[in-house]
Amino acid sequence: MDVRMPELDGIEAARQLLASDGSAKVVMLTTFDLDEYVYEALRAGASGFLLKDVPPEQLVAGIRAVASGDALLAPSITRRVIEAFVQRPPPAAREQHSKLEELTTRELDVLRLLARGLSNAEIAAELVVSDTTVKTHVAHILMKLDQRDRVQAVVFAYETGLVEPGQPYP
Repeated sequence: MDVRMPELDGIEAARQLLASDGSAKVVMLTTFDLDEYVYEALRAGASGFLLKDVPPEQLVAGIRAVASGDALLAPSITRRVIEAFVQRPPPAAREQHSKLEELTTRELDVLRLLARGLSNAEIAAELVVSDTTVKTHVAHILMKLDQRDRVQAVVFAYETGLVEPGQPYP
């Protein structure tokens, strides 16, 4: 099915077809390499998504693969879907992400530096505050995030996506 068709677009047509016939399989075919179309087609139940510049033999092989029960995405689309998936934190981390909203801007700064492995003295020097102020911020972070120690706070920072490996401090 083509994504863009007159009167009824391919995504809506696929949605209606698959709602009325659960055994049908749909391969979307388009010239428009847009993530929006890919995600909508997959949400509608399409089993495949190919670009119109695919060689004929690959199109036939793709249709056969989908007909036999496999799923299929054009290679360029597969790469982008995987990259988007990898960048999304796991569901548990997204749930915990709301805890970050309880932290002040300064506490977030301290947590980021803590996650980079800096000591209290190094964090104090970086933020131009006293060691005691950093200790207070760390205590508040642990309390607000319900973490038992610095290590757990660092793990939390990575799991929620507050910091990522190799990411420099802003």
